[in-house]
Amino acid sequence: MAELKIEEASRKVRELFDKGFAAMERGNLDYAIEMLLACLDLEPRLLQARKYLRASEIQKRRKAGRNPLVPLVAFLRGLPLYVSALLTVGKDASRALKTAERLMRLDPLNMMYIRLLARAAEAAGMPEVAVQTLEVAREIQPQRADVLAWLGNLYLEMGEGRKAQECFERLVDLRPNDPQAIKQLKDATALSTMQKGGWDAASSYRDVIKDVRQAHRLEQESKAVKTSRDIKDLIEEMRARIQREPDNVNHRIALAELMARAERYDEALEVLSEAQQGSGGADPQVDQMIADIRIKQMDMEIARLREAGDEDGARRREKERDAFVLEDAQERVKRYPNDLRLRYRLGVLLFEHGDLNGAIQQFQLSQRNPQHRLRSLYYLALCFKGKKQYDIAMEQLEKAASEVHTMDETRKDILYELGTLAELTGDKEKAAAYFKEIYAVDIGYKDVAEKIDKVYGR
Repeated sequence: MAELKIEEASRKVRELFDKGFAAMERGNLDYAIEMLLACLDLEPRLLQARKYLRASEIQKRRKAGRNPLVPLVAFLRGLPLYVSALLTVGKDASRALKTAERLMRLDPLNMMYIRLLARAAEAAGMPEVAVQTLEVAREIQPQRADVLAWLGNLYLEMGEGRKAQECFERLVDLRPNDPQAIKQLKDATALSTMQKGGWDAASSYRDVIKDVRQAHRLEQESKAVKTSRDIKDLIEEMRARIQREPDNVNHRIALAELMARAERYDEALEVLSEAQQGSGGADPQVDQMIADIRIKQMDMEIARLREAGDEDGARRREKERDAFVLEDAQERVKRYPNDLRLRYRLGVLLFEHGDLNGAIQQFQLSQRNPQHRLRSLYYLALCFKGKKQYDIAMEQLEKAASEVHTMDETRKDILYELGTLAELTGDKEKAAAYFKEIYAVDIGYKDVAEKIDKVYGR
């Protein structure tokens, strides 16, 4: 799920958000909660609205004081809803998410409700919402190891190495003899070291890193993106670390990242080749870095060719780059056949290259990944539509439409294709119904306004 910014939201969503925010500022918490919940019903990706909703709920809960009857009454009132949501998480995650939000309105400090909301968000393919929710739990109960582990793993899946490292450092403090926690910390540290942009975030973690000297070093490294001299100094420092610890693969990954920033791509690839050998040749993160650097190399060559006026040469190199991207995706799926995210990416590339049967095979597998399920079904429909198998395409879209209940971009895409397929099969009335549903919330989506005008004879 990509987070939606308020300026990207529909006018209706913005109006609800503005009303909720204004009410929260005035202290009218009940109305603020009402408006922000309505806002999220329409647009669950609007994390800013969820943030203010949670702040309003917690403020209201704390105003009730420390009366022990308050959480007890809230729990008893919410018990039927809680049981219902638990039973529907695996079947209808979006519905469970909405139910969990209603429970949070009863008591936003109830850890059972918090965990339910995070679980439903994760099942609905909204890891950002799960993270936002678990951060609230960590603030309420900072000693809970299960929350730290859950949050750390989510940050790892989202590529937030530094934040994952922070969670696992705290977890290891609580469980110093837990081998799983120690392994997770090592994984997070490795990702944090190699992650693009990781240097920038380092200084914000000074307070949570016990070793003050390490914090100081991270603050120095955070300047790496600002000047070429800083990068050069860090490259030399990383080379020194490799000499001291030649078996530490993470140092080589970090060195390659720095070299890539300095556009020393050949050297970066050489270092990554060494890292591959050190890790036994099976490291998906290293594979991704190698592919990214090679693409950057080709993009730089294409730009130079265009600057020199060689448009034909630039187009030839672009074709070579596109071929490399596809071949690399195919190769990585062979190496990591159980990674459904790689299969989804390969499916999109095959679809773009016109290999519909190959794309169908990948999307039929990638739909098992909750995060990519809806888009996989959507692309499956496009593939069957391209093969003129309209009935099968319609089945995929109807399945997807039944699983997404908010009018986000994915649902608009699904409804539009359903309308298009209805047009192709001669069912104009059904097509108009699908287009009207989009038109009612977003008149500017594609050519839907033109289609509706035709329906009304304008």
